[in-house]
Amino acid sequence: MAPTTRNDDRSFWQRADDCLIRYSGGGSFVHRIIERAEGMYLYDADGKPILDFTSGQMSAILGHSNPEIVSIIQTQIATLDHLFSGMLSHPVVDLASKLSSMLPPGLDKVQLLSTGAESNECAIRIAKMYTGKFEIVGLSNSWHGVTFAAASMTYQTTRKGYGPAAAGSLALPTPNGYRSPFRNADGTYDWKKELDYGFSLIDAQSVGSLAAVIVEPILSSGGVIVLPPGYLRRLKEHCEMRGMLLIVDEAQTGVGRTGKNWAFEHDGVVPDILTLSKTLGAGLPLSAVVTSKEIEQVVHSNGFSFWKSFTTHVSDPLPAAVGLRVLEILERDNLAGRAEVLGQRFRSFLLGLQAQYECIGEVRGLGLLQGMEIVKDRTTKEPDEALATALGARMMDLGLSANILGIPGIGSSFRMAPPLTITQEDLDAGLAIIAVAFRSTPGASKALAVHRH
Repeated sequence: MAPTTRNDDRSFWQRADDCLIRYSGGGSFVHRIIERAEGMYLYDADGKPILDFTSGQMSAILGHSNPEIVSIIQTQIATLDHLFSGMLSHPVVDLASKLSSMLPPGLDKVQLLSTGAESNECAIRIAKMYTGKFEIVGLSNSWHGVTFAAASMTYQTTRKGYGPAAAGSLALPTPNGYRSPFRNADGTYDWKKELDYGFSLIDAQSVGSLAAVIVEPILSSGGVIVLPPGYLRRLKEHCEMRGMLLIVDEAQTGVGRTGKNWAFEHDGVVPDILTLSKTLGAGLPLSAVVTSKEIEQVVHSNGFSFWKSFTTHVSDPLPAAVGLRVLEILERDNLAGRAEVLGQRFRSFLLGLQAQYECIGEVRGLGLLQGMEIVKDRTTKEPDEALATALGARMMDLGLSANILGIPGIGSSFRMAPPLTITQEDLDAGLAIIAVAFRSTPGASKALAVHRH
């Protein structure tokens, strides 16, 4: 397909500036006009291929324009796409049945929605109604969405400027072993002491109405912070001691990305409520809330409602049909296993790069969700957002889209999550571009010279 414009088309950018709300905070749009996408690649208006190491918005885990997804969309939209919220169809029941069959007992009942924020909003409503309490606890670098309750649990600079958060919004310290002051005598990170201390502060602030904790297994937008092994288990113990529910938000970690189908499996813990989004629809708007039969029965008996005025697209057949095919491909092609193997290759490369470049403070991640933090100095660990931005821009020039978290305080962290269907050849091509970017970006090269001396 021939490009219809060029990336420097002044008319396009002027129209964009005239008519679009700028929704990315202090950031700006990538100065590329994307014309099409296929497989692992985006193609811009100059006809240049760009290897996509972010799966779109961390969602297209089967790549772009996957033939099986295209086929199911074509069939479903020609048959049954959208319904009144009180009606049911085979795709909805089939997806709910398939999803619950792939999850451990205690995650049995499913509600299908559209976005991650919506699923977290629903999960928080369930927790409040089930417990009869209203205080919700989150981690200090979390991201759960921009709707009211979800935004109240998003402890980043993006929460500023919109007035009061939901009453009873409380925060635990993010278990960031790279920066935490909680240390054992030998200097190793003591996450358990930090978590226990955090709950002592929660208990002091609580008015006696603790309903739930909501956490991500990897705080992706928080800098790709992986919860330490054992953390979820200890967190659930704290919840049980206080009569709270544990909500695990797997928007970015679910459906195979971390090397297991569900990231909570790494700790052998079953949450009381699980939320899925992004990866479940492989790029289409689809999310899910999953909980136990017992919790569902209690909230149903109490009059639980989350449809009509709350959401238009609950139980839509079209995205449900796509989600079902995604789960079938996940199992058939062992995508979790592929993510584990290729993720180890990805991580080994980044660790090797860290050994060469002083500016890489830490490498962290699981499976095909990997991150690295760019710093000015390894001793002070001061973030270097300018260098990170320059590296990201250089990668884009070389044909790789690798996301920089443009959020104050964590804006020097890369977050990379290629599709789970990526070949080793394409993965290696992306890693080669990253290596060239480090060699050819002045600040990174200087940091290497300092390290060698």
